Amino acid sequence: MAAKVFESIGKFGLVLAITGGMMNSALYNVDAGHRAVIFDQFRGVQDFVEGEGTHFLIPWVQKPIIFDCRSRPYNVPVITGSKNLQKVNITLCILFRPVASQLPWIFTSIGQDYDKRALPSVTTEILKSVVAHFDAGELITQRELVSRQVRDDLTERAANFGIILDDVSLTHLTFEKEFTEMVEAKQVAQQEAEKITVKFYDRIKMKEIKLKPLRISKKMSTYS
Repeated sequence: MAAKVFESIGKFGLVLAITGGMMNSALYNVDAGHRAVIFDQFRGVQDFVEGEGTHFLIPWVQKPIIFDCRSRPYNVPVITGSKNLQKVNITLCILFRPVASQLPWIFTSIGQDYDKRALPSVTTEILKSVVAHFDAGELITQRELVSRQVRDDLTERAANFGIILDDVSLTHLTFEKEFTEMVEAKQVAQQEAEKITVKFYDRIKMKEIKLKPLRISKKMSTYS
């Protein structure tokens, strides 16, 4: 009798364990700032997106693909040429995130690592295109304009891949050593020329100050 009771308890425990395992396999969590796309073994990628929280799926048939939808940084270093054929080293910092509603298309067309596949090639293409319209001097003096042009073109291009760019900025811009030395020498010469000009005008003012009493005395002698 006792043996039958223990046998029944063992069977019941086994059923509970199997049921618990199946229930656990049928649940998955989507953390804050993330979204999930469901891949079905029979129907492929589903066209809906699951939000934050706990969700059900069919065990061994469906699989959740989790995407981080928070804004994340991505640095892209590029070596390209300016309008006057100077080699330019540029690093672009991008804050990006996917368009949540387009995640099924992104996963199907590009993949879960969409950022590593799309951003480097698109960024390099846009940077080379924009920088080629400016000479080396303009890249320095009109850096804000260059950054804005890159941001506008890259934002439009990234939208074709279901990517939103929250911020785009040029964080690093350098030239070859010879050109940098030439620019520095030019700046030093310009500063020296400005100093000479200031000294020249200062001397003229001092002469005017010295001559002013003489002019006044001459006028007084004329009136007398």
